Amino acid sequence: MKKLWIPFKKVWKFVVLLFLILLTFSYAMFQGGFVSWFLFYSFLPFALYCIGLSFYSLNELEITRHIPQNDYNAGEALKVTVNIKRHSFFPIFYLLVEDQLDDILTPKREKAKALVLPGFRKEFSYEYAIDELPRGEHIFHGFTVRTGDILGLVEKEKSQTNESKIIVYPAYTELLYRPFEIHFDQGMTASRERVQRDTTLAIGVRDYQPGDRFSWINWKASAKRNEIMTKEFEQRQSHDVFVVMDCTPDKHFEAIVSFTASLLRAVLKKGAQIGLLTISRERASFPIRGGENQLHQLFYHLAKIKAKSPSSFEKVLETEGMFVQQTVSFLLVSAQLTKPLIEKAGFLGQRKGKITLFLIKGEKESPTDDERSLIALANARNVRVVMVHEGQFASAFTEVNLR
Repeated sequence: MKKLWIPFKKVWKFVVLLFLILLTFSYAMFQGGFVSWFLFYSFLPFALYCIGLSFYSLNELEITRHIPQNDYNAGEALKVTVNIKRHSFFPIFYLLVEDQLDDILTPKREKAKALVLPGFRKEFSYEYAIDELPRGEHIFHGFTVRTGDILGLVEKEKSQTNESKIIVYPAYTELLYRPFEIHFDQGMTASRERVQRDTTLAIGVRDYQPGDRFSWINWKASAKRNEIMTKEFEQRQSHDVFVVMDCTPDKHFEAIVSFTASLLRAVLKKGAQIGLLTISRERASFPIRGGENQLHQLFYHLAKIKAKSPSSFEKVLETEGMFVQQTVSFLLVSAQLTKPLIEKAGFLGQRKGKITLFLIKGEKESPTDDERSLIALANARNVRVVMVHEGQFASAFTEVNLR
């Protein structure tokens, strides 16, 4: 019904316009005098412009969108430039241009609207900014353009498809990752030297090599051999880490994603290797690897993930049999602390060693009495609970939290 009303409305307004022209002309002819003809000639330019606008096509508008880059971090600002070109000099009193954003950016829609006064110009542009981008993959679908005359007798609207896409990665905090437990002769592969070398266990000497530290020089051996000798240290295998993130609906879910991103980045930056498991709408498991490609894949996954897990976090720990097959350090990230969760994590701890659970809380949120009791129970079940507050992620591995 609405689709039928739109063309009828256009025809009706055009009929009204012709009626007004005839009415003013008839008034001037029959009434005569300066006033009546002045009214007719004063209305005539507006009427002729309305007639011309009714035949003007908005299809000649070429609208393009310029976005400086395709990758952003959550919370960053985005500035978009919209360029408009047309081929004719037909005067346009105004253009109301709206960039069609996706559902997540709908609250920012008012910023994507602009009222432009082109006049006779053939090329013009405008800018709009979105101050704080939310995490996710966002699509700019196209443009809706509206114009009309001063009297509002003729209105035209045109939609144009022009799709652009950006990815907004989760915000992260710089963390100084420190393994909770030092493991020797464990792991899947050898990691970079800053993770695997333990300078407290010297097992011999060797010739000096460029890049060796000054403190590694063995002066007694150097004096005996009359050449610089350095200490040979015990080599440690990689400290492989596997992170399991809770994807059940929770008000702190964005904080969970942000902390997980910070944790993944800190571990990889340290030179270790890391894997990730999430169960949202679909199960996603990333094997333990290192390097920039691994970081990019994990961040891209976290950018699009939603809190849509059909199962509770403890159910995930129970059903995922892969946990008992890998000799790695397991880190759990959740905003909920329950007795079943501690029991499942404690069961894993019996086979895997101590399990670490990062409990995400609000910025000024204190643990409840029940949570304090559950933390004591977790310690008894060989589960380490580290409480992390929003805005204080950098303290996750400090001595205060590790006690």
